[in-house]
Formats: sequence, C-alpha cells, structure tokens
Amino acid sequence: MATVTFDKATRIYPGSDTPAVDSLDLKIADGEFLVLVGPSGCGKSTSLRMLAGLEDVNSGRIYIGDRDVTDVQPKNRDIAMVFQNYALYPHMTVRDNMGFALKIAGTPKDEIKKRVEEAAQILDLTPYLDRKPKALSGGQRQRVAMGRAIVRKPQVFLMDEPLSNLDAKLRVQTRTQIASLQRSLGVTTVYVTHDQTEALTMGDRIAVLKDGILQQVGSPREMYDRPANEFVAGFIGSPAMNLGTFEVSDDGFATLGKARVPLSKEAMAAITPEDKGQIVIGFRPEALEIVDENQASIPVEIDLVEELGSDSYMYGRLVGGGQLGSGTDANPDDEASDQIIIRTAPHTAPPKGSIVHVQIKPGGQHNFSKATGNRLPD
Repeated sequence: MATVTFDKATRIYPGSDTPAVDSLDLKIADGEFLVLVGPSGCGKSTSLRMLAGLEDVNSGRIYIGDRDVTDVQPKNRDIAMVFQNYALYPHMTVRDNMGFALKIAGTPKDEIKKRVEEAAQILDLTPYLDRKPKALSGGQRQRVAMGRAIVRKPQVFLMDEPLSNLDAKLRVQTRTQIASLQRSLGVTTVYVTHDQTEALTMGDRIAVLKDGILQQVGSPREMYDRPANEFVAGFIGSPAMNLGTFEVSDDGFATLGKARVPLSKEAMAAITPEDKGQIVIGFRPEALEIVDENQASIPVEIDLVEELGSDSYMYGRLVGGGQLGSGTDANPDDEASDQIIIRTAPHTAPPKGSIVHVQIKPGGQHNFSKATGNRLPD
C-alpha cells in the first residue's frame, strides 16, 4: 500500500487559459478512502486521470509513496481503475474479465485462478464466474469491475463515479459494499463523485473542488459542521443548507425581510468594509426550531409539506420579502431563491398557507463574508 501526494499539480487543457486543476496540494494517507467531490466541471475527474497517468501534468508533481510518477506510464504506476461504464469485455466470462489484466502481465494460470476465485468470494460472485456480462445485473457488473481491480493487488484504487449507472436502491446497497470492501482490503482509494451523499457516507475524508481549486479537505463531520466557506456550506448536505445575504444593523442583528438573526460580537468585528454592511448566514433545515414570535425569529409562510415517515420537511418563503441564496462575490452563480427549508418531527407540520416563526438553534448558525465567502466566527 502507499500514500498519494499531489504537489501543486496543475492541468491546463490545450486552447484553454484557465487550469482545469489549479495547483492541487493534497496528501492521501496509506489505506485512506478519500472522496473527490464537486459540481460538474470542477476538476475532480481530471485530478483522478492525472494520478492515473491519463492526463499530462503541466506543472507540479504527483507521488505514489515516495516515488515520483508524474512522467511514468499508466501501466507502470501500480494502480487499478474502476470506471463508470464498467468497461467489461462482452465476449468474455466473468472469470476471464477479472483475470484478463493478470493474463496480459504473464501471471501463471494457477495464480490467476487463485486470485480470481478469492476476489469472487469476497464480492459474492462465485456463482457467476462462468456467465458473460449480458447475463448480469448492473450491480453485479460493477462488482465484476471491482473484482478486476482487486485481483491486481495494486497500491492504489481509483474509482471514477462507479455508481452513476445504477438505480437509486442499488446505488445505496453498492456504496455500502464498496466502503466495507475498501476497509477490509486496506487499499488506498481515491473515489470521484458529484453526489455529496456518497461522499458523506463513504469517505474517511472528503476533498471539495470548485473551478479546479481545492476548497476544503476534512472528515465528513468536519465538512458538515464547519464548512470553510459559503460554497462548501451550500454544496455539502441534503437538503442543502439555507443561505441568505443579510443586512447588518447597529443593534447586533442581521435582517432580511422580517427575519432577524442575532450576531455575536466576534462576527460583528470580523465584518470588513469590503462586505458593505452585509453578511451571508447559513443554517441547515434541522437547525431551525419553531418558536413563538420574538425579536430574533424568522417568519416563514409554508408552501409545501413533505412527509417522509421519519421526518417532515416544510418548504416556505420568508415573510416580508427578501430572498435566500447568497449570491456572494465569491460565488456569483448561486441564484437567489425565496425558498427556505425546515425539518421537523413527522406529522407535526402546520398546513399549507400557515405562517410559522423559527429560530436558529445554538451552534446551528454559520456566518460567511459577503465579499470573500470565507467563514466568519459564529
């Protein structure tokens, strides 16, 4: 096994002035499961392909263990890749698909058979070894692709959105299998996805990318509880965090429409002239509680209630005007929306058209600079 290190690795595609990946500094520990996540076009797949040797590195270096692999051919990097589309040979059996790379490498037949059968047992594929891919379900095909990677016993697994082609139920089942398998094998794994739910449930750590720039690296809990900036706050979590640009008043409150949110002295002191008297405040749906009307409450008119059995989600609009959606200088693509989401206990939500007053629970408020999007004191 081995560590993986991106040392200011940059990739600029021909004809482009903007790097697809810009000075990526990232160290992945031996045996760690790291998830690269971000919206489409953020550079996560490019980063993975740079590590695999499928994309050139324009500047910076990439290391696997202590070995500089920046200019090493893909076949000599001791990595195994699992693709989104399985990439199985349709005319070969499961056994032959899993052992093909070993056969090409000249591995003895007895060793190939042993490794394939061991991997098949781990992946519950033993009954299907003599079938061809067309006779398998999507989940089984993905396990075959995993098995093909396992038999090679590489130093690093690379997985590029391997669950994207599966239906919702099978995706949940397979992601738990992959996470459990990685932990039992202990192989360093870099996993790319645009699905932040996969990132939160599978990774030891998560690295969030935006426009080719690394935004934050941390455990799923750190990402959820202490997002480093407004982009990470809005991206991590489902449903997404409520974010809004509030006007800061002299009495220590931030206002938006008729909503009033208290600010700490530390947050007030951190606001700069560049913020122009504004602050971005975020709060997750579960961080809101229904209260009686008071000077620090947020009035919301309910438009829709979703009953999910274990929870209820109320979707509403701020009373008195004002839209959520931060639209910060640092994140101008964040479109304004008048929707606010509140999570509450099942069967307790008031009917559509009701006005409720909510308040942010202690520890549930996230403050960000309007000018930079960076986190401010709570």
